[in-house]
Amino acid sequence: MAGIGLLVSALLLWWSLRGVDLGAVRARIGEARPLPLAAAVLLATLMFPLRALRWRLLLDAPGPRPLPFGPAWHATAVGFMANNLLPLRAGEVARALVVSRLAGPPVATALASLAVERLLDGLTLVLCFGLGLVAARLPAGSSVGGVPLDRLTSGAGALALGALVAGLVVARMPDAFARLVRRLVPAPALAERLVALATAVQAGLGALRTPGRLALAGAASLAVWGAGILSFLVAARAFGIPLDLAGAAVLQGIVAIGVAVPSSPGYVGAFEATIVAGLALFAVPRELAFSYGLAYHATTFVPITLLGLASLAQSGLSWGAMRGAPA
Repeated sequence: MAGIGLLVSALLLWWSLRGVDLGAVRARIGEARPLPLAAAVLLATLMFPLRALRWRLLLDAPGPRPLPFGPAWHATAVGFMANNLLPLRAGEVARALVVSRLAGPPVATALASLAVERLLDGLTLVLCFGLGLVAARLPAGSSVGGVPLDRLTSGAGALALGALVAGLVVARMPDAFARLVRRLVPAPALAERLVALATAVQAGLGALRTPGRLALAGAASLAVWGAGILSFLVAARAFGIPLDLAGAAVLQGIVAIGVAVPSSPGYVGAFEATIVAGLALFAVPRELAFSYGLAYHATTFVPITLLGLASLAQSGLSWGAMRGAPA
């Protein structure tokens, strides 16, 4: 799988660079306004502590107190650092391992809460993407990679909503699920182990049983992706790209969907290709779009990677354990 990701990244990077003069790219990046670009990096990095705050709402910690912010932050930083440096998207497993070591919840519980987080991400992105498409007033039939934007939005929304409904069913019917497992699995010992694992997973779905917490987590999701939209918008100012708020929301949605494909660590190639394809909708020249994508990717890559390495040192988890974690 890691080899496939590298191949996909190489092909996407080649596609992004077609007809692009690298000397002109260097010149465009050198001419970028530093203050808006620095503000964009700050906004992009702000998404990670916001994620940690949201995770506190989604993950039940052992004992009467909620998950402390410290473990949530260190696990989040380590996880996104791992996605930048390790193959096979190892970051989610790394987050679960770190928070389990620092705060005590079982790894299965942490992974289930991260699944809920991803569902909220998907629904929030579809909402922002859809509103951006309406406000941007792009020509009818606009497409990215040959896929019409309206089909892209409806497909992603249906997938995220369906998964959320399935999670709600599992979270609200734990006893029925346990009875079903015991009835279907002939070996009693294996059935009980599966039920115990399911119990840990259901604990990670606890936010789905509490409408108030789920609503707060939804509001936090809007804050996370709102910071991302503003980051794309401010970075566009650094390069003189006439992108408005609606356009930034559309661009973020396209990038989020595009980097979901298998790729190298850090989404190299996939990120640049989706930026080029997204900005083409707004008639931004390919060379300028690639310069913007490369500069944004490189500058936002560094802070969370360094913060994650610092948090890894505090977690007590070894780099070898990170590399050996199943993705």
